[in-house]
Amino acid sequence: MDFFRPASTALLLLFIFSDQALLKSVLGAVGVNYGLNGDNLPVPSEVVELYGRCGIDILRVFEPNHSVLDALKGRRNLVVWLGTRNEDIQGFAADQLAANSWVNANVVPYYKSVNIAYITVGNEVVPDDAAAPFVAKAIKNIMQALVIAGVKSDIKVTTVVPMSVMAVSYTPSAGAFSTTAIGPLKDITQVLGTSGAPLLLNAYPYFAYASNPQQISLDYALFKSTAPVVVDGNLKYFNLFDAMVDSFYSALEKIGAEGVRIDISETGWPSKGNDPFTSVDNAATYNKKFVEHVRSGAGTPKRPNVKYDGVLFEMFNEDLKTAGVEQNFGMFYPNMHPVYPLWNC
Repeated sequence: MDFFRPASTALLLLFIFSDQALLKSVLGAVGVNYGLNGDNLPVPSEVVELYGRCGIDILRVFEPNHSVLDALKGRRNLVVWLGTRNEDIQGFAADQLAANSWVNANVVPYYKSVNIAYITVGNEVVPDDAAAPFVAKAIKNIMQALVIAGVKSDIKVTTVVPMSVMAVSYTPSAGAFSTTAIGPLKDITQVLGTSGAPLLLNAYPYFAYASNPQQISLDYALFKSTAPVVVDGNLKYFNLFDAMVDSFYSALEKIGAEGVRIDISETGWPSKGNDPFTSVDNAATYNKKFVEHVRSGAGTPKRPNVKYDGVLFEMFNEDLKTAGVEQNFGMFYPNMHPVYPLWNC
Protein backbone atom coordinates (compact mmCIF):
# COMPACT_ATOMS: atom_id res chain seq x y z
CA MET A 1 0.00 0.00 0.00
CA ASP A 2 1.15 3.55 -0.73
CA PHE A 3 1.08 4.71 2.90
CA PHE A 4 4.31 2.78 3.48
CA ARG A 5 6.09 5.79 1.91
CA PRO A 6 7.50 8.41 3.27
CA ALA A 7 -14.61 28.20 28.48
CA SER A 8 -17.35 30.12 29.22
CA THR A 9 -19.23 29.57 32.52
CA ALA A 10 -21.94 27.59 30.73
CA LEU A 11 -19.33 25.34 29.20
CA LEU A 12 -17.66 24.84 32.57
CA LEU A 13 -20.97 23.78 34.09
CA LEU A 14 -21.47 21.34 31.22
CA PHE A 15 -18.11 19.73 32.04
CA ILE A 16 -18.94 19.53 35.74
CA PHE A 17 -22.36 17.98 35.38
CA SER A 18 -21.87 15.73 32.35
CA ASP A 19 -19.28 13.02 32.76
CA GLN A 20 -20.05 11.75 29.27
CA ALA A 21 -19.37 15.17 27.71
CA LEU A 22 -16.13 15.34 29.67
CA LEU A 23 -14.84 12.00 28.50
CA LYS A 24 -15.84 11.78 24.87
CA SER A 25 -14.19 13.80 22.13
CA VAL A 26 -14.26 17.14 23.98
CA LEU A 27 -10.86 16.74 25.62
CA GLY A 28 -9.13 14.16 23.45
CA ALA A 29 -9.78 11.05 25.51
CA VAL A 30 -7.48 8.01 25.40
CA GLY A 31 -8.54 4.41 25.85
CA VAL A 32 -7.39 0.84 25.53
CA ASN A 33 -8.94 -2.11 23.68
CA TYR A 34 -9.94 -4.96 26.00
CA GLY A 35 -9.49 -8.24 24.15
CA LEU A 36 -10.42 -11.62 25.58
CA ASN A 37 -8.37 -14.03 23.44
CA GLY A 38 -6.45 -15.54 26.31
CA ASP A 39 -6.91 -18.49 28.65
CA ASN A 40 -5.10 -16.86 31.57
CA LEU A 41 -6.62 -13.37 31.74
CA PRO A 42 -7.87 -11.77 34.95
CA VAL A 43 -11.61 -11.69 35.60
CA PRO A 44 -13.49 -8.67 34.19
CA SER A 45 -14.07 -7.06 37.58
CA GLU A 46 -10.30 -6.95 38.16
CA VAL A 47 -9.71 -5.58 34.67
CA VAL A 48 -12.26 -2.79 35.11
CA GLU A 49 -10.60 -1.90 38.43
CA LEU A 50 -7.26 -1.74 36.61
CA TYR A 51 -8.68 0.66 34.01
CA GLY A 52 -9.86 2.87 36.85
CA ARG A 53 -6.57 2.81 38.76
CA CYS A 54 -4.66 3.68 35.61
CA GLY A 55 -6.87 6.64 34.70
CA ILE A 56 -7.74 5.20 31.29
CA ASP A 57 -10.69 7.07 29.76
CA ILE A 58 -12.16 4.54 27.30
CA LEU A 59 -12.66 0.78 27.29
CA ARG A 60 -13.39 -0.74 23.92
CA VAL A 61 -14.79 -4.29 23.84
CA PHE A 62 -15.16 -6.08 20.52
CA GLU A 63 -18.46 -7.81 21.20
CA PRO A 64 -21.04 -7.83 23.99
CA ASN A 65 -19.67 -9.88 26.87
CA HIS A 66 -22.11 -9.70 29.76
CA SER A 67 -19.46 -10.44 32.37
CA VAL A 68 -17.60 -7.36 31.17
CA LEU A 69 -20.75 -5.24 30.97
CA ASP A 70 -21.79 -6.35 34.46
CA ALA A 71 -18.37 -5.35 35.81
CA LEU A 72 -18.80 -1.91 34.23
CA LYS A 73 -22.07 -1.14 36.00
CA GLY A 74 -21.78 2.06 38.00
CA ARG A 75 -18.48 3.05 36.36
CA ARG A 76 -19.86 6.16 34.72
CA ASN A 77 -16.43 7.77 34.52
CA LEU A 78 -15.26 5.05 32.11
CA VAL A 79 -16.51 5.45 28.53
CA VAL A 80 -17.37 2.22 26.72
CA TRP A 81 -17.23 1.48 23.00
CA LEU A 82 -19.36 -1.65 22.53
CA GLY A 83 -18.92 -3.79 19.42
CA THR A 84 -21.15 -6.20 17.56
CA ARG A 85 -19.92 -9.40 15.94
CA ASN A 86 -19.21 -9.24 12.22
CA GLU A 87 -21.34 -12.30 11.60
CA ASP A 88 -24.42 -10.49 12.94
CA ILE A 89 -24.29 -7.57 10.49
CA GLN A 90 -26.27 -9.06 7.62
CA GLY A 91 -28.99 -10.11 10.05
CA PHE A 92 -29.25 -6.60 11.46
CA ALA A 93 -29.49 -5.16 7.94
CA ALA A 94 -32.12 -7.64 6.79
CA ASP A 95 -34.38 -7.64 9.83
CA GLN A 96 -35.22 -4.77 12.17
CA LEU A 97 -36.32 -7.36 14.74
CA ALA A 98 -32.77 -8.78 14.85
CA ALA A 99 -31.40 -5.32 15.59
CA ASN A 100 -34.12 -4.79 18.22
CA SER A 101 -33.25 -8.09 19.87
CA TRP A 102 -29.54 -7.20 20.05
CA VAL A 103 -30.25 -3.81 21.62
CA ASN A 104 -32.74 -5.30 24.09
CA ALA A 105 -30.19 -7.92 25.18
CA ASN A 106 -27.01 -5.84 25.24
CA VAL A 107 -27.92 -2.17 25.71
CA VAL A 108 -31.24 -1.89 27.52
CA PRO A 109 -30.07 -3.69 30.70
CA TYR A 110 -26.89 -1.61 30.88
CA TYR A 111 -27.13 1.87 29.40
CA LYS A 112 -28.38 3.57 32.58
CA SER A 113 -25.38 2.39 34.60
CA VAL A 114 -22.73 1.82 31.90
CA ASN A 115 -21.41 4.82 29.98
CA ILE A 116 -21.83 3.43 26.45
CA ALA A 117 -20.69 6.10 23.99
CA TYR A 118 -20.48 4.14 20.75
CA ILE A 119 -21.92 0.95 19.34
CA THR A 120 -19.50 -0.24 16.69
CA VAL A 121 -21.23 -2.33 14.03
CA GLY A 122 -18.49 -4.77 13.10
CA ASN A 123 -14.72 -4.49 12.99
CA GLU A 124 -12.79 -4.07 9.72
CA VAL A 125 -15.65 -5.42 7.60
CA VAL A 126 -14.97 -2.93 4.81
CA PRO A 127 -13.52 -3.49 2.27
CA ASP A 128 -13.29 -7.28 1.88
CA ASP A 129 -15.84 -9.01 4.11
CA ALA A 130 -19.04 -10.25 2.51
CA ALA A 131 -20.98 -8.14 4.99
CA ALA A 132 -19.43 -4.85 3.79
CA PRO A 133 -22.42 -3.79 1.63
CA PHE A 134 -24.75 -4.30 4.61
CA VAL A 135 -22.96 -2.18 7.22
CA ALA A 136 -24.77 1.10 6.49
CA LYS A 137 -28.22 -0.50 6.73
CA ALA A 138 -27.18 -2.36 9.89
CA ILE A 139 -26.10 0.93 11.47
CA LYS A 140 -29.48 2.47 10.58
CA ASN A 141 -31.38 -0.47 12.07
CA ILE A 142 -29.37 -0.43 15.31
CA MET A 143 -30.05 3.31 15.56
CA GLN A 144 -33.75 2.64 15.05
CA ALA A 145 -33.64 -0.16 17.60
CA LEU A 146 -32.33 2.28 20.21
CA VAL A 147 -35.30 4.55 19.47
CA ILE A 148 -37.78 1.68 19.64
CA ALA A 149 -36.31 0.54 22.96
CA GLY A 150 -36.66 4.03 24.39
CA VAL A 151 -32.97 4.36 25.11
CA LYS A 152 -32.70 8.02 26.08
CA SER A 153 -29.02 8.72 25.61
CA ASP A 154 -26.50 10.07 23.17
CA ILE A 155 -25.15 6.68 22.11
CA LYS A 156 -23.74 6.92 18.59
CA VAL A 157 -23.69 4.01 16.14
CA THR A 158 -20.77 3.62 13.76
CA THR A 159 -18.27 1.09 12.39
CA VAL A 160 -14.53 0.45 12.37
CA VAL A 161 -12.42 0.42 9.20
CA PRO A 162 -8.73 -0.39 8.58
CA MET A 163 -6.18 1.52 6.52
CA SER A 164 -6.48 -1.24 3.92
CA VAL A 165 -9.52 0.64 2.55
CA MET A 166 -6.99 3.00 0.98
CA ALA A 167 -5.81 2.63 -2.61
CA VAL A 168 -3.54 5.68 -2.31
CA SER A 169 -2.22 7.23 0.90
CA TYR A 170 0.95 9.03 -0.17
CA THR A 171 1.09 11.97 -0.26
CA PRO A 172 -1.63 12.62 2.34
CA SER A 173 -3.45 15.01 -0.02
CA ALA A 174 -3.59 12.24 -2.65
CA GLY A 175 -5.41 9.87 -0.31
CA ALA A 176 -8.14 7.86 -2.04
CA PHE A 177 -10.20 4.78 -1.22
CA SER A 178 -10.01 1.56 -3.20
CA THR A 179 -12.76 0.84 -5.70
CA THR A 180 -13.94 -2.01 -3.45
CA ALA A 181 -14.27 0.29 -0.45
CA ILE A 182 -15.83 3.34 -2.11
CA GLY A 183 -19.39 2.00 -2.40
CA PRO A 184 -19.78 0.79 1.21
CA LEU A 185 -18.02 3.88 2.58
CA LYS A 186 -20.25 6.27 0.63
CA ASP A 187 -23.30 4.57 2.17
CA ILE A 188 -21.79 4.49 5.66
CA THR A 189 -20.64 8.11 5.65
CA GLN A 190 -24.05 9.29 4.44
CA VAL A 191 -25.56 7.72 7.56
CA LEU A 192 -22.85 9.10 9.83
CA GLY A 193 -23.12 12.53 8.26
CA THR A 194 -26.76 12.60 9.33
CA SER A 195 -26.28 11.16 12.81
CA GLY A 196 -23.12 13.05 13.72
CA ALA A 197 -21.25 9.89 14.65
CA PRO A 198 -17.55 9.63 13.78
CA LEU A 199 -16.05 6.95 11.59
CA LEU A 200 -13.57 4.83 13.53
CA LEU A 201 -10.17 4.08 12.03
CA ASN A 202 -7.57 1.43 12.85
CA ALA A 203 -4.18 2.95 11.96
CA TYR A 204 -0.84 1.26 12.66
CA PRO A 205 2.40 3.04 11.76
CA TYR A 206 4.19 -0.06 13.09
CA PHE A 207 3.04 -2.23 10.18
CA ALA A 208 3.98 0.44 7.65
CA TYR A 209 7.45 0.85 9.15
CA ALA A 210 8.13 -2.87 9.59
CA SER A 211 7.13 -3.52 5.97
CA ASN A 212 9.34 -0.80 4.52
CA PRO A 213 12.11 0.29 6.89
CA GLN A 214 14.27 1.38 3.95
CA GLN A 215 11.93 4.27 3.18
CA ILE A 216 10.36 4.94 6.58
CA SER A 217 12.57 6.01 9.46
CA LEU A 218 11.96 4.69 12.95
CA ASP A 219 11.84 8.23 14.33
CA TYR A 220 9.08 9.16 11.86
CA ALA A 221 7.05 6.11 12.91
CA LEU A 222 7.63 6.73 16.64
CA PHE A 223 6.65 10.44 16.78
CA LYS A 224 10.32 11.33 17.35
CA SER A 225 11.22 13.34 14.24
CA THR A 226 12.31 16.89 14.99
CA ALA A 227 12.10 18.07 11.37
CA PRO A 228 9.35 17.51 8.81
CA VAL A 229 9.78 14.24 6.93
CA VAL A 230 6.98 14.74 4.41
CA VAL A 231 6.02 18.13 2.98
CA ASP A 232 2.68 18.08 1.16
CA GLY A 233 1.88 21.51 -0.27
CA ASN A 234 1.90 23.84 2.72
CA LEU A 235 1.49 20.97 5.23
CA LYS A 236 4.44 19.48 7.08
CA TYR A 237 4.42 16.00 8.59
CA PHE A 238 6.65 15.11 11.53
CA ASN A 239 5.09 11.68 12.13
CA LEU A 240 3.61 8.86 10.10
CA PHE A 241 0.44 8.62 12.16
CA ASP A 242 -0.69 12.13 11.18
CA ALA A 243 0.12 11.42 7.54
CA MET A 244 -2.02 8.27 7.61
CA VAL A 245 -4.98 10.01 9.24
CA ASP A 246 -4.80 12.96 6.85
CA SER A 247 -4.67 10.65 3.84
CA PHE A 248 -7.92 9.16 5.16
CA TYR A 249 -9.43 12.63 5.51
CA SER A 250 -8.43 13.36 1.92
CA ALA A 251 -10.15 10.17 0.78
CA LEU A 252 -13.30 11.17 2.68
CA GLU A 253 -13.27 14.51 0.89
CA LYS A 254 -13.10 12.75 -2.47
CA ILE A 255 -16.38 10.91 -1.76
CA GLY A 256 -18.14 14.03 -0.44
CA ALA A 257 -17.81 13.07 3.23
CA GLU A 258 -15.54 15.86 4.40
CA GLY A 259 -17.89 16.57 7.33
CA VAL A 260 -17.39 13.14 8.89
CA ARG A 261 -15.00 13.13 11.84
CA ILE A 262 -12.47 10.37 12.55
CA ASP A 263 -11.75 8.77 15.91
CA ILE A 264 -8.99 6.19 16.32
CA SER A 265 -10.23 2.77 17.41
CA GLU A 266 -6.89 0.95 17.24
CA THR A 267 -3.23 1.83 17.12
CA GLY A 268 -0.21 0.51 18.95
CA TRP A 269 3.19 -1.13 18.77
CA PRO A 270 4.13 -4.72 19.75
CA SER A 271 6.84 -5.22 22.36
CA LYS A 272 8.32 -8.31 20.69
CA GLY A 273 7.77 -10.88 17.95
CA ASN A 274 9.51 -9.24 14.98
CA ASP A 275 13.07 -8.21 15.83
CA PRO A 276 14.56 -5.67 15.34
CA PHE A 277 11.38 -3.70 14.71
CA THR A 278 9.64 -4.74 17.90
CA SER A 279 10.99 -3.97 21.35
CA VAL A 280 9.76 -2.88 24.75
CA ASP A 281 11.41 0.50 24.21
CA ASN A 282 9.73 1.05 20.83
CA ALA A 283 6.33 0.00 22.16
CA ALA A 284 6.65 2.24 25.21
CA THR A 285 7.82 5.19 23.11
CA TYR A 286 5.07 4.92 20.50
CA ASN A 287 2.23 4.47 22.97
CA LYS A 288 3.45 7.21 25.32
CA LYS A 289 3.84 9.71 22.51
CA PHE A 290 0.47 8.73 21.02
CA VAL A 291 -1.22 9.43 24.35
CA GLU A 292 0.52 12.80 24.53
CA HIS A 293 -0.42 13.56 20.92
CA VAL A 294 -4.13 12.84 21.43
CA ARG A 295 -4.37 14.64 24.75
CA SER A 296 -2.60 17.70 23.39
CA GLY A 297 -5.60 18.41 21.18
CA ALA A 298 -3.26 19.40 18.35
CA GLY A 299 -5.14 17.41 15.70
CA THR A 300 -3.31 16.79 12.43
CA PRO A 301 -1.74 19.15 9.88
CA LYS A 302 -4.86 18.91 7.71
CA ARG A 303 -7.23 19.27 10.66
CA PRO A 304 -5.30 21.35 13.22
CA ASN A 305 -6.83 21.61 16.68
CA VAL A 306 -9.60 19.14 15.76
CA LYS A 307 -9.62 16.92 18.83
CA TYR A 308 -10.31 13.22 18.56
CA ASP A 309 -10.41 10.20 20.82
CA GLY A 310 -7.79 7.47 20.46
CA VAL A 311 -7.84 3.88 21.67
CA LEU A 312 -4.63 1.88 21.99
CA PHE A 313 -4.31 -1.78 21.14
CA GLU A 314 -4.35 -3.45 23.66
CA MET A 315 -4.70 -4.10 27.39
CA PHE A 316 -3.12 -7.58 27.70
CA ASN A 317 -0.82 -9.94 25.86
CA GLU A 318 -3.25 -12.64 24.71
CA ASP A 319 -1.89 -16.17 24.35
CA LEU A 320 -4.67 -17.53 22.13
CA LYS A 321 -3.80 -15.16 19.28
CA THR A 322 -1.43 -16.01 16.44
CA ALA A 323 2.12 -16.41 17.74
CA GLY A 324 4.46 -13.47 17.19
CA VAL A 325 3.49 -9.83 17.18
CA GLU A 326 -0.24 -10.54 17.60
CA GLN A 327 0.42 -11.94 21.07
CA ASN A 328 2.56 -8.99 22.12
CA PHE A 329 0.60 -5.77 21.71
CA GLY A 330 -0.43 -5.80 25.36
CA MET A 331 0.53 -3.12 27.85
CA PHE A 332 0.03 -5.59 30.69
CA TYR A 333 0.84 -9.23 31.24
CA PRO A 334 -2.12 -11.42 32.26
CA ASN A 335 -0.96 -11.10 35.90
CA MET A 336 -1.66 -7.35 35.50
CA HIS A 337 2.00 -6.39 35.82
CA PRO A 338 2.98 -3.79 33.20
CA VAL A 339 5.01 -4.82 30.16
CA TYR A 340 6.40 -1.27 30.35
CA PRO A 341 5.42 1.77 32.40
CA LEU A 342 2.81 3.87 30.62
CA TRP A 343 -0.05 4.55 33.03
CA ASN A 344 0.15 5.91 36.56
CA CYS A 345 -0.94 2.71 38.24
